[in-house]
Amino acid sequence: MERGGAVYILTNKYNKVLYTGVTSNLKSRILEHKEKIYPSSFSAKYNTCKLVYFMGFDNIEDAIAEEKRIKGGSRIEKIKLIESINLEWNDLYNQL
Repeated sequence: MERGGAVYILTNKYNKVLYTGVTSNLKSRILEHKEKIYPSSFSAKYNTCKLVYFMGFDNIEDAIAEEKRIKGGSRIEKIKLIESINLEWNDLYNQL
């Protein structure tokens, strides 16, 4: 059985730090970031809890491949990706 997935990018309130992740349950995972469930994690340390980009996939393997592609790219490429769907860098969490 295939399970869907999503890749996402978080930032802090100043849009300076970017965090890219992958999950099979986007809403739940973003809530974990916002509530800092893992206090010693990168996202908790740098307060990256604003969802600025996400893309869903039919299976988790495709989502993982996209996460690796994004992580392998430059910061400029990540910014272009974010701004392709979210020019004002709004928190997209409420759209989930």
